[in-house]
Amino acid sequence: MSEERASSASKDGKPRSWLERLGQVLQGELKDRQQLLTVLRDARENNLIDSDAMGMIEGVLEVAEMQVRDIMIPRSQMVVVDRDSKPEEILPVLLKSGHSRFPVIGDNKDEVIGILLAKDMLSFFAGGESRKLNLKEVLRPAVFIPESKRLNVLLNEFRSNRNHIAIVVDEYGGVAGLVTIEDVLEQIVGDIEDEHDIDEDMFILEHSDGHCTVKAITPIEDFNEHFETDFSDEEFDTIGGLVLNALSHMPKRGEQVTLGAFCFKVLRADSRRVYLLQVTRLTEPVQTETAGKEKSE
Repeated sequence: MSEERASSASKDGKPRSWLERLGQVLQGELKDRQQLLTVLRDARENNLIDSDAMGMIEGVLEVAEMQVRDIMIPRSQMVVVDRDSKPEEILPVLLKSGHSRFPVIGDNKDEVIGILLAKDMLSFFAGGESRKLNLKEVLRPAVFIPESKRLNVLLNEFRSNRNHIAIVVDEYGGVAGLVTIEDVLEQIVGDIEDEHDIDEDMFILEHSDGHCTVKAITPIEDFNEHFETDFSDEEFDTIGGLVLNALSHMPKRGEQVTLGAFCFKVLRADSRRVYLLQVTRLTEPVQTETAGKEKSE
């Protein structure tokens, strides 16, 4: 009898109920995480906890095993501000991205000199004093962390230091990307609405730059109708399922795959599912191919 089966059986050999196994938790009898999850899933099936609570519990356990490199925004996708930029050049960057915090760089992205908060910048414009803005005077210190830092440790540091963003560096000291407190929390509570989000009743959002933001749960039939394509929906129901099949693994943010005349780029995903895709129509259809995260600049 396996260890897991033994733990689910009582002394008389009969299977233990979920309530008895829950008693194991309180008495400290469980020996590994899998046994704990088994008890909790039984509790969910018996409506003691709902699916959302179960998802968050699983997320907490996963966060303890994940590292910053698993969820960070890669260097190539960082929205940054140049230290020599004029105020009128910075404002469009803030408005277009919709972010609240921006790394400020020197000669390149490896030289992060501080963090600019949008609220600090916008206060000068609101007061009509943008010409008096000295960027260096409003910068907040940048926090640097290694790619290998565990997410549960990082979350505790974010909370204790009241910090919301950290710059991720590789083993050579170069900037590999950035991570925010929101990125970590999304691993626990699921998707948090931000600048990429589409209204609940929308699946596809067109942008003026030619890109489209598409929910991964968009039915393939609806995608075909919108883009005048003919992707098959016999094996998969959603466009996210089609992309996952092409990638053959659970992707990270920034990974891309080309299907027919379109490039699909993962905008948001966690260890359990893909949420948002960026879809770009290519000038010429190409054979299906996959790509990892964009190379660093």
